Amino acid sequence: MRSEKILYLAPREVQSLLTLDECIAAVERAFRLYGEGMAAPPAVFSMHSSGGGFHIKAGLLDLDRRYFAAKINGNFPENNARFGLPTIQGVIVLCDAENGTPLAVMDSRDITSLRTGAATAVAAKYLARPDSRIATVCGCGNQGRVQLKALSRVRQLQAVFAYDKSAEQAQRFADELAADLRISVTSVLDLASAVQQSDICVTCTTSQQPLLGLGDIRAGTFIAAVGADNPQKQELHPSLMATSKIVVDILDQCAVMGDLHHALHAGVVTRTDVHAELGEVVAGKKPGRESQEEIIIFDSTGMALQDVAAAAILYEKAERVGSGVRLNLAA
Repeated sequence: MRSEKILYLAPREVQSLLTLDECIAAVERAFRLYGEGMAAPPAVFSMHSSGGGFHIKAGLLDLDRRYFAAKINGNFPENNARFGLPTIQGVIVLCDAENGTPLAVMDSRDITSLRTGAATAVAAKYLARPDSRIATVCGCGNQGRVQLKALSRVRQLQAVFAYDKSAEQAQRFADELAADLRISVTSVLDLASAVQQSDICVTCTTSQQPLLGLGDIRAGTFIAAVGADNPQKQELHPSLMATSKIVVDILDQCAVMGDLHHALHAGVVTRTDVHAELGEVVAGKKPGRESQEEIIIFDSTGMALQDVAAAAILYEKAERVGSGVRLNLAA
């Protein structure tokens, strides 16, 4: 029997090979292909456990070759305090979708973080006002850092407010990102006041209660709601959802686990009230921002095609430079 080898990419290889700019381009391409009807709807499966849960996201993309990827992620918010472990841990399995051959297994944590930030950047490119200069980041962990760096690639930010339930973490975030991005980053204690001064707001928390309501947002704001990736999580009040233009990554997915889920449950919106999936906007099938005054919400629950696109470019780059470890799975 012919020996088959699979490429293993550890966190250090992922971090050294996959850049944010490459990830943004790959994720935009994935949304466009999906919006053009060139990719099948991705699949998701979730299971809850004590203190957290697991999800499996899988999808197919026809890039320069056909790829299938499945990501298995564990998400346990109290991991750092309880065990000194990361909140998110998992792996992505990448396969050749023409013949089923497993190609690579790679650590998922940094890929998940980068592709999530990349989706916000793509959404902001099409949905935020071009003259947006002030942003608020709510949630100053690693994902918040990636979100702000991704936003800075598509909008010329001049000032940022950083809010976190931990004031110390918000201050560390402000100090680090101000030096990194060379813009003003200020930690704040009043989230609503900061958002009322902002053109863009990103929420990336584990909150299970609304953080922002209708009275907290000024006209013309773009909001990327990133944290609600299971049915228990919620960052935006249903009344805010009901009075805003809603763009989702995947409608079926957001209807059961995003902030859209809570608005639907409250009875203040229906699925037909959703303006578009982001892929439809990227593909030009539906308009993005249509006025300077409208409030637009991007409900981002994490689309599996983002993972496929990021994993594919990472795998191809690793193959070119000879990075990673080849594992023999068959004799």
